[in-house]
Amino acid sequence: MTKQLTVETTVCSEYKRLLEESQRALEIWNKNRAEICQSRLIEKEVGDELLRLQAKFARAYTMLQNHAHNCLRCQSASKIEGCNSEDSSNS
Repeated sequence: MTKQLTVETTVCSEYKRLLEESQRALEIWNKNRAEICQSRLIEKEVGDELLRLQAKFARAYTMLQNHAHNCLRCQSASKIEGCNSEDSSNS
């Protein structure tokens, strides 16, 4: 439990913000996609909107990955998490 808390507090606020933005974009994209599938709407505007939402999610996720790759604090947290998951799998 303590190790998990360490990882969560080690991740920087920018990463948390980008993660939340990415998750929101994914939720909106999935919600709209599900609504469109249920209503069976096949209009150009609808397809364009889905592509826009998908691109928004892809952009947010890419920003998150780039940040995690370039931020020393996030890299440290990732290494700690990797050690924790190795420890738990050895148990």
